[in-house]
Amino acid sequence: MQFQSRRPKWFVVSISALAALSPGTLHAHPLHNSMSGLTGGLLHPFAGLDHILAMVAVGFWAAQLGGRARWLVPASFLAMMTVGGATGFGRMPVPFVEQGIAASLVVFGLLIAVAARLPVWGGMALVGFFALFHGHAHAAEMTYNVAVTAYAIGFVLATAGLHLAGIALGVLAQCRGNLLVSRLIGIAVIVAGLLSCWA
Repeated sequence: MQFQSRRPKWFVVSISALAALSPGTLHAHPLHNSMSGLTGGLLHPFAGLDHILAMVAVGFWAAQLGGRARWLVPASFLAMMTVGGATGFGRMPVPFVEQGIAASLVVFGLLIAVAARLPVWGGMALVGFFALFHGHAHAAEMTYNVAVTAYAIGFVLATAGLHLAGIALGVLAQCRGNLLVSRLIGIAVIVAGLLSCWA
């Protein structure tokens, strides 16, 4: 009975925290032109809540999948994010970047909420597709005088760190056997994606 009484509290806290955020905050990047090089690359993924949630969500879902997917799915995100970054560095136009980032939150949140089981290659392809949008956004928002290689290394390392944080959270949730928490995390990420559509 005590466990059941906590369900509404977890749900209300998770959803209310996201609802309190203005849509602009979800993908605002206040630092993206203030620093360059390695430091700018390291900080950029942390300057927008949409990027943070997406990258942590990838790690969390990878932990749910388990096995080789725990590492291959985030690795696919990193690889394809780099490809997307190359399009941004080259100032190549990519349509619907912000919409793709918002959609990634909805999809990743749904995968977590239902604990979706996909083949490893399917998970890699899915997250890799959305990683293209995130990578393009990272690179397109850099300043023109930035050291490209250092900046790219920075945002890849920061992204890997967020993936690891997500994996750790996912493993912790599995060890505790608390499916409710996983579902609420997934729902919160979905809500963030829907809110970012209006920004």
